[in-house]
Amino acid sequence: MEYISAAPAQERLMTCCVCGAMVNPNPTNMCVACLRKEVDISEGISKREELHFCGKCGRYLNPPKSWVHADLGSRELLELCLRKIKGLDKVRYVDADFIWTEPHSKRIKVKVDVQKEVHTGVSIQQTITVELVVHNHICEDCQRVEAKDYWKARVQIRQRCEHKKTLFYLEQLILKHRAHVETRTTNIKQVHEGLDFYYQHGRDAVKMVSFLKAVVPCSGFDYAKELISTDIHNNTANYRESYSVEIVPLCRDNIVCLPLALAQKLGGISQLCIVHRITQVIQLIDPSTKRISELRGEVFAANPFRALCTSKELVEYTVMDSEIIGADDAIKMKKTKKAPSAARHQGVESNKHALADVWVVKSNELGVSDRQYHCRTHLGHLLKPGDSVLGFDLKNANTNDPNLERMNPDRVPDVILVKKVHGDSKVRARRRNWKLQQLNKEQQAETGSQEKDYNDFLEDLEEDEDTRKNINIYKG
Repeated sequence: MEYISAAPAQERLMTCCVCGAMVNPNPTNMCVACLRKEVDISEGISKREELHFCGKCGRYLNPPKSWVHADLGSRELLELCLRKIKGLDKVRYVDADFIWTEPHSKRIKVKVDVQKEVHTGVSIQQTITVELVVHNHICEDCQRVEAKDYWKARVQIRQRCEHKKTLFYLEQLILKHRAHVETRTTNIKQVHEGLDFYYQHGRDAVKMVSFLKAVVPCSGFDYAKELISTDIHNNTANYRESYSVEIVPLCRDNIVCLPLALAQKLGGISQLCIVHRITQVIQLIDPSTKRISELRGEVFAANPFRALCTSKELVEYTVMDSEIIGADDAIKMKKTKKAPSAARHQGVESNKHALADVWVVKSNELGVSDRQYHCRTHLGHLLKPGDSVLGFDLKNANTNDPNLERMNPDRVPDVILVKKVHGDSKVRARRRNWKLQQLNKEQQAETGSQEKDYNDFLEDLEEDEDTRKNINIYKG
């Protein structure tokens, strides 16, 4: 017996009731083209909508009252646009994307693929284009900022010293890390001894205080709260919060005299040190041994001391002779009993400096007096006869410092050399082909002293490569 296989069933087709084309059977008895002509699933979906954009803070209005940050072409902006399109809840959208438009055209076009069931078992997918017009509208927060006097919290940064190098350095760190943008700073004011940052919310001020603790050594913090208004019916109150941050009153190239107990804790360095650099910590260098120690802000607050001399009080000297101290001489100095106590102690020795015995004379006394001063300095790698160097005359200075008065006079040098003079400041300023950004703040009238302080800060950046790595420098 042979089995006869059944013939394959042929697919049954039908003619479209409109155009007569052969199509698969469906409840509408129409082809896809005719069905799309007869049925428009985009009916009821708005093809033109409006978006409100705040040009001050760069946020879009998310109805009813919230404002959100969204970049052009971002997923957040696409989600906001789809939420603004009316009628999308009646269909099912399967895909959405942006259509490119000119950024300055104030137009955003969105292509949306929607799908809808028009009959039992019959669905149609269609692509529609929606245009959203961007209108400028100032948000409530920016309106309050424009009032200038509205704020809920502020951070007061203060540094009580003559020179503002540390404040200039802090300003560059804020710009590099965009701390003023991340914390939503509404206004910045420059005051006599620092900066004031204003905020709409207390949590933003707390973020700025945390940032300051992480980037600069701080010696003190304070908090105050002021009652503005109260409602006795619902038991609510409106407060203004103030955070005060005190930066250590030291700057680069300051000469300090440490308390004896603190000097011993820092590895036994000499009490007379130079502030080499201020970053997250205070870096001190002993000019007689080129040893470096780091001091945190908390330690400074527990053992406070002040600067004997600032960079504005330095005197220019001329180098008459310089003799580098070699490794053999350094070993002999450590073994001798008459060596300074700091030389016998241990510490972190700088590899970028060289010890030298230097004989200098004040530049304004050249040809008038033959008096020379001998000192030991960490600038032996830079100085040679005929160079100009800035230093401090400790022998003839009236410092009134209790730590210095307790020191043995035999261990106090006549002169401490701080930095080498690298040419005329005006010539260096003209040749400088780079610049720094500055915060957009309400400034006081700029004086000649402030301009000189800023120029000194730029010169320090040219001379210190490690500090330049921490900030952004732009082509001039």
